[in-house]
Amino acid sequence: MMQNVHLAPDTDEDDLYSGYNDHNPTYDTEELENDTAFQQAVRTSHGRRPPITAKVPSTAVARPVATGCGSKTSLASSMGRPGTGALQDGVTRPMTAVRAAGFTKAALRGSALDPLGQARGPAPPLEARSEDSPEEKIRQLEKKVNELVEESCVASSCGDLKLALEKAKDAGRKERVLVRQREQVASPENINLDLTYSVLFTLASQYSANEMYAEALNTYQVIVKNKMFSNAGRLKVNMGNIYLKQRNYSKAIKFYRMALDQIPSVHKEMRIKIMQNIGVTFIKTGQYSDAVNSFEHIMSTAPNLKAGFNLILSYFALGDREKMKKAFQKLIAVALEIDEDDKYVSPSDDPHTNLVIEAIKNDHLRQMERERCVEVVKASPYVELANDLEINKAVTYLKQKDFHQAAETLKMFEKKDSRVKSAAATNLSFLYYLENEFAQASSYADLAVNSDRYNPSALTNKGNTVFANGDYEKAAEFYKEALRNDSSCTEALYNIGLTYKKLNRLDEALDCFLKLHAILRNSAHVLYQIANIYELMEDPGQAVEWLMQLLSVVPTDSRVLSKLGGLYDSEGDKSQAFQYYYESYRYFPSSIDVIEWLGAYYVDTQFCEKAIQYFERASLIQPTQVKWQLMVASCFRRSGNYQKALDTYKDIHRMFPENAECLRFLVRLCTDIGLKEVQEYAAKLKRLEKMKEIREQRVRSGRDGSRRDGSAGSDSGQNCSKSERLRAQLRALPGTDAPYESSCSREPDASYVDPLGPQAERPKTAAKKRLDEDDFADEELGDDLLPE
Repeated sequence: MMQNVHLAPDTDEDDLYSGYNDHNPTYDTEELENDTAFQQAVRTSHGRRPPITAKVPSTAVARPVATGCGSKTSLASSMGRPGTGALQDGVTRPMTAVRAAGFTKAALRGSALDPLGQARGPAPPLEARSEDSPEEKIRQLEKKVNELVEESCVASSCGDLKLALEKAKDAGRKERVLVRQREQVASPENINLDLTYSVLFTLASQYSANEMYAEALNTYQVIVKNKMFSNAGRLKVNMGNIYLKQRNYSKAIKFYRMALDQIPSVHKEMRIKIMQNIGVTFIKTGQYSDAVNSFEHIMSTAPNLKAGFNLILSYFALGDREKMKKAFQKLIAVALEIDEDDKYVSPSDDPHTNLVIEAIKNDHLRQMERERCVEVVKASPYVELANDLEINKAVTYLKQKDFHQAAETLKMFEKKDSRVKSAAATNLSFLYYLENEFAQASSYADLAVNSDRYNPSALTNKGNTVFANGDYEKAAEFYKEALRNDSSCTEALYNIGLTYKKLNRLDEALDCFLKLHAILRNSAHVLYQIANIYELMEDPGQAVEWLMQLLSVVPTDSRVLSKLGGLYDSEGDKSQAFQYYYESYRYFPSSIDVIEWLGAYYVDTQFCEKAIQYFERASLIQPTQVKWQLMVASCFRRSGNYQKALDTYKDIHRMFPENAECLRFLVRLCTDIGLKEVQEYAAKLKRLEKMKEIREQRVRSGRDGSRRDGSAGSDSGQNCSKSERLRAQLRALPGTDAPYESSCSREPDASYVDPLGPQAERPKTAAKKRLDEDDFADEELGDDLLPE
């Protein structure tokens, strides 16, 4: 095999494949078993091998690596490049790479690789703060002084003056100890002057509160004489107050003036208060001329009620009446900066002050003030303003639901000029219409229209009175005329829509309400009317859509929810109907129609146990109606609870002994269960049915007698009696002339109640509030149409 191998000559320098058989002996794995160094490293930890020190100190040297033959030579790369840090030409080359992560010299000494430093153990504990150090003692003492000052202030605000003084004294003692300790540790410049000031000021204030005036003055003197306290001069005001309490008026004035000299002119409010104190002190000393100077300065700079009143008293003491008048004029010129209603509201809980305010709230001076005010306005060129005030007074009576006073106030304008008379008559018509006195409302509406033919509110009210009499065509003419005079009269537009609805002109009514919806985007009444008209036009889809918009405006209106439930029920969507009926019941759990529908729904879906709670609530609302209690017993019977059903029927029989249906169920249940009481209930039922037959025979005999009397008459009489009987039968039917409840003895079924109540179809009224507004439409106008 070797004879076919031809080796290239050594002299061939152009051999392209030379050097490929050369390899690094380090990667020769065949001789590893004979390598003693490698075998030793395998049997022991690699880190325990003896380290190789560099030949040159502090110079990185490559570690000799054992070759496959056991020799230790420097590692050469496959390209012939010496390793990093290896000896090259007898010179040690320094390493060019940075130290690897986690590699230290300890690794060369046999330590394991620990890049995260886990072998070092937990960190040493924090060095405990020395409690005995002078700085720490000073900080703790300073904290304690601040706490004592705060406790003193809190105790003073709570009225415990004795405790407040003790806390202030304790704070003063500890603050002096703190100052001495600071002087021993640091220089005097490091003393906390703010803390010293607050301690002294608190102590002085508590001395003064406890009427220890000498101690308070001494403490204030300590603060004032210390030049290091800035703005301490204003505390002389407090010292002046103490002297004033001691009736030492000369010293009080002296300290007030000293404080006034030391307060800058920018603090105007404080300077005014000090000037007022000076004036009061002069009054106490009888020096009224000096007091006048102080109060005159105040009234010319920043007038107030107290200074003006004291100025009048000073002039009164001097006997100068003319200047008293001028001072009084200055006093009444001072702005109160409070509303008229707040003028007689007590600013505190003082019972004496409250009694005084109650006494002067409606005294003779107060009444004279009102009368003079009205007289002055009437005598002025602004007489129309007085009329407007009187009409607003009537409107205020309306808001207070005092209709009698409102009517009496408005009747005063019957002899005024046309515009005022029209406004008053419009409001009177509005009042009487609300009280259902349509004759009076019509007469005052005529008076308003005759006084001002272009008053849309008067025309609207006149249309309302005609509407109440059932003349819808004529009412529509008045509403149209009101719209011609003022196209923005929303009451007239709403009422003409109701009129068209009454006349069954649904398309025209819908146009009116859609126009009104463009003006009043979120009016619940307009949205309801649009939905109701679509329902009358047999378009339930549009009706549901508009009711959903209405629900976004009034999301908690139970009647709108029940209306939606009824529409979905008529469309056969029981699940949606149940959702809206249940929401309606949640907001208003007293609607009989909603309760009846929910109970019937659970009975139809075979959940009689859930239906029981609804019928029980209906029996609580209508305890005299046996229907609901029979439904409760029926649900017990359907659910298999015969004993509970029997007990319920017995309770019903005790309450309604003449109810035949209850007796029939009692007989049936007692028969099925095998009770001995069946004979008793059967006898009662037989006796009750016999009495019913006797009553029916009497009724039939009476009808036969009337029929024989009618046959004796002429044919025209027979035709007349037949027509009368037919008319009586029609009147007996529900939904004709009389209400359903009064024409039929049975309970109404689950039908919808108008969400806006019986006044939903009532036209809006109009009133006139101001003389210069012919289109009056205020909150009073929409009260009839608000959902209950």
